[in-house]
Amino acid sequence: MDQTDEFERHRPRLLRVAGRVLGDPHEAEDVVQTAWLRMNAAEGDIDNLAGWLTTVTTRLCLDRLRARIPLPLALVEAAETTPDASEEMALAETVGVALQVLLDRLTPPERVAFVLHDNFGFPFATIAEILGQTPAASRKLASRARSKLSLSTTPLEQPDGHADWQVVDAFLAAARNGEFARLLELLAPDVIVRGDPAAIALGTPEHIEGRERVATFFNGAAKAAFPVYVAERAAAAWIHLGEPKVVFDFSIDKGQVTRIDFRADPALLARVQRRTGQQRV
Repeated sequence: MDQTDEFERHRPRLLRVAGRVLGDPHEAEDVVQTAWLRMNAAEGDIDNLAGWLTTVTTRLCLDRLRARIPLPLALVEAAETTPDASEEMALAETVGVALQVLLDRLTPPERVAFVLHDNFGFPFATIAEILGQTPAASRKLASRARSKLSLSTTPLEQPDGHADWQVVDAFLAAARNGEFARLLELLAPDVIVRGDPAAIALGTPEHIEGRERVATFFNGAAKAAFPVYVAERAAAAWIHLGEPKVVFDFSIDKGQVTRIDFRADPALLARVQRRTGQQRV
């Protein structure tokens, strides 16, 4: 496969990355086209074309973000109340109008770190190379962006006070941070974990049963799992370089997890949508 054919294979992924970073599908097309021109102008073979294209595309996005003249916040909010219908539809295909307004309040490095890590699952070592930062600094940028976004949104809870997405996100946070006691609180006593054949082939367990055993398995784990929607259900997924590999399908009752199914069926993975809180991204 020559580089042009391989570029076309990566084009949809690059458009998703650029679209979510920039919030403008037309500008994303322009950036990806520029990346293609730079690839053709490069001398010699490129060893890791996927990584090279991701780096070039993201740095082009970063340059565009830095070149933008920021509008006063009042004007940004006023413009959002009366959007052009066609522009709104295009924007909704990338990050959604509401989340886009929030992303516009981040600095360019914060925005890039947040989108690449939280939306596409890129490791901080890779993000650091793109931003010219250390992995620790890149992690702080994403954390700062996450804090700004969470402070700008108000969770909508179900009448019983436990929205499913909140339970899923609380579970992921407890797992990543090694909060064993919190995991026990979030798990039903008879909780079950099962994996389908495709997920088991990728290394997930076939069967775990009981609160203590499930909490032990997840304690300090799930670092590459991110919040998603599968259809209308709040779930999580193991995402590697922007592609979902395994869905963590949660069953929740009265604020406790009763079952987690690891699922890797391609038809299901195709329906995964990233989210931040309740916002689809």
